[in-house]
Amino acid sequence: MPFWFIKRLFGALLIVFAMTIIVFVGVSVIGNPADILVPPDADQVERLRIVTALGLDQPLWKQYLSFIGNALHGDLGTSFVFGEPALKVILQRMPATFELAFSALILAILFGIPLGLYAGLRPHGLLSRSIMAGSILGFSLPTFWVGLMMIMLFAVQLGWLPSGGRGETVDVLGVRWSFLTADGLRHLILPALNLALFKISLVIRLTRAGVREVMPQEYIKFARAKGLTERRIISVHVLKNILIPIITVIGLEFGSLIAFAVVTETIFAWPGMGKLIIDSINSLDRPMIVAYLVIIVIFFTTINLIVDFLYTVLDPRVRLESGG
Repeated sequence: MPFWFIKRLFGALLIVFAMTIIVFVGVSVIGNPADILVPPDADQVERLRIVTALGLDQPLWKQYLSFIGNALHGDLGTSFVFGEPALKVILQRMPATFELAFSALILAILFGIPLGLYAGLRPHGLLSRSIMAGSILGFSLPTFWVGLMMIMLFAVQLGWLPSGGRGETVDVLGVRWSFLTADGLRHLILPALNLALFKISLVIRLTRAGVREVMPQEYIKFARAKGLTERRIISVHVLKNILIPIITVIGLEFGSLIAFAVVTETIFAWPGMGKLIIDSINSLDRPMIVAYLVIIVIFFTTINLIVDFLYTVLDPRVRLESGG
């Protein structure tokens, strides 16, 4: 197990290093931040001074080496727009995005697994067909359109929920959270539901497929022959055997929830990392863009490591293979 984990960790570090090269080069060849940051009425001397201060006069390979050297010390660059360390600005917005992503993930689990389980156990029932039809809508409808319709219905027409913002927050260990207040929870419902719709549909279909695959297996028939109750068969034998693909998808989708919450955060004016990256792209704030993408890469690789570890906990065959 330790050797297996070290090998996976080394591979993850190589992935992060390779992605820093791709991200840095890709962002650096898009546009010129000086065209946005330098005032239009500035003369050539002032323009050169600003470009030199931002380090944009250096060759690309020197800029990258400087970035890597600083990144090893926890410095991902200084934002052109905010004038502060990019990592500091991102960490200030990170709790809002994590709160939204965790809420969406919880909704996907709470709704997706039970509905998918029901649809798999009773595939020909009217309710099961309705659930699967609803999951197709969840895949098909664009997130931005669903978000706008939610705002029109629940905020404008009915007035039940606020249309945007994070609402009232409370400080816990130096971090601001909105789900701990009634007003913040009201502000969280719509964006979390909008972000979770696609994931709910995905978990429903994955769970149903797993149940349909497991139910005809011999060990299920043997469990019934032993006289086990249907509840025990489902909770122990069925769920345990479909957990691995579900955990895989949930783990990877949590990373995508964080990375691709941009649309939802923009529609609902949620002050998270997604809205920050949109503003940074508009202003060509290269250090902020690179820092954000590097952090997202680290999230994904870390989640993959956690999922691989959970494999070994849930499936003894994986433990044997990794041990060999």
